[in-house]
Amino acid sequence: MEEALIRLRMSEHDAHYAGGLVNGSRMLDLFGDVATELLIRSDGDEGLFVAYDKVEFKAPVYAGDFIEARGSIVKTGNTSRRMEFVATKVIALETNGKHDSAAAVLQVPVVVCTASGTCMVPKEKQRGEQIE
Repeated sequence: MEEALIRLRMSEHDAHYAGGLVNGSRMLDLFGDVATELLIRSDGDEGLFVAYDKVEFKAPVYAGDFIEARGSIVKTGNTSRRMEFVATKVIALETNGKHDSAAAVLQVPVVVCTASGTCMVPKEKQRGEQIE
């Protein structure tokens, strides 16, 4: 099972709420990018995201946090690709420290969001893993 990974620092631009809180939908943006990479790797085409069937927001994300979004294809149909995703916080700002720029690598990453959904690649656009 192939996995795709994106690591990204949340910026002030990503913050949507007071205190630098990032909108949960930003994790879905990351999952969409992970899904696109998975489809390109498996089918040679970006495909289309059909639907999420489950999304769970588990912990807050703030500007300055580093997030890893991972996904994998767990089931393959004729045109459909079922995927599962997880986003974890791997670095967090230290809000109670002496320095406003202090951050810490988390020894145990914090799961901030999980999701599953289905993407599809039309049969005529599938090119397989070997692209010339």
